[in-house]
Amino acid sequence: MYAVDGITLEGGHTNESTDTLRLGLQFDFGRTLWQSDGGGAVLGGYWDAGYTHWSGLDSDSLSLTPMFTLSFPGNGGVTPFLEAGIGAAVFSESDLDNRRDLGSNFQFEDRLGAGLRFTSGAEVGLRYYHYSNAGIEEPNQGVNKAAVYYRHPI
Repeated sequence: MYAVDGITLEGGHTNESTDTLRLGLQFDFGRTLWQSDGGGAVLGGYWDAGYTHWSGLDSDSLSLTPMFTLSFPGNGGVTPFLEAGIGAAVFSESDLDNRRDLGSNFQFEDRLGAGLRFTSGAEVGLRYYHYSNAGIEEPNQGVNKAAVYYRHPI
């Protein structure tokens, strides 16, 4: 059973020149998926469940995404990492304030990120998101956002 082990607060900006605010909960996979000889690179992951308010687009969304992290532990107290994942999101509105028509409330969430993890377990980082319904419904205009975040361990 997964237990919540982190909470994230994130602020972002979309390709529609509007702001987003996201609150997320993380559930670690609980095991290492791969490790290089000597431990210089470690692949792990977590589940991320989130609520996003899309300010100016009159929509909110809920998402669930498995994230894979490639960490580069060193001898210092800061560990750089890269992350990527593809999950699902449900938007409250598919026509985002007559600016962008997503075609359906269901969207795939593609995410890339980079950050720093501190010895306390806290993280700071940058993320890029792309939402699209992958052509399941037309139109499929999608929406993108870039964000900065802080993750606090629980």
